[in-house]
Amino acid sequence: MSSLTIRRIIVWSVSMVLGLVVGYGIITVGFDMLPLLHQIPIVGWLFGGIKNPQGVSLQEYGTLYYLFTSIPIGLVFVIWLDAFMDTGILPD
Repeated sequence: MSSLTIRRIIVWSVSMVLGLVVGYGIITVGFDMLPLLHQIPIVGWLFGGIKNPQGVSLQEYGTLYYLFTSIPIGLVFVIWLDAFMDTGILPD
């Protein structure tokens, strides 16, 4: 395999792992932080309908919804790692 192929495999695998980790963090930790947003006046007004936010487990959230959350986040990482590692996945 050429070095370009190896770099592309690294970009895809690292990006998807980062997407899964960030998605997990958003679901379990990020949802718990929503009460802190109520202390900011404008943001608290926007999220006024959320009375008792809480983090959920992946079983409650659902595996399919977790993948639909994490894969697009991973694709954002693909774009940036493609630019930094110069793999040419996306055309210039």
